[in-house]
Amino acid sequence: MLKHRGFPGRLTGTDFQFTIRRANVKQGASKLVARERYADRAALDREADEAFMAALWEQFGAEPFERGNLDAGRLSWLFGREVVPAEDPFDASSYEALLRIDVPRARAAFPAAFDGEE
Repeated sequence: MLKHRGFPGRLTGTDFQFTIRRANVKQGASKLVARERYADRAALDREADEAFMAALWEQFGAEPFERGNLDAGRLSWLFGREVVPAEDPFDASSYEALLRIDVPRARAAFPAAFDGEE
């Protein structure tokens, strides 16, 4: 499992985790699933999504990236919309799976994550 050095481990001051420490050797990677984001989600949940997207953009930009040690739960809130598979076939249960940011959708959903970017 690739560890993304320099990627924040969690949202500062909260327990919202962005990365995992070690691979699950027995069961493998948790499967990525597109989770529905409802309008009545807590403000802190929306802040965590925005901070995670900003960290993804800062670390990877528009280039494809390996899932590695990125938290499946946090990725699933963005998966299928702002973060999409970058390979076909795509294995949603692999640490080596390639993803990419769908930049137009991500900018529309999280404009603050792209502040200062052209």
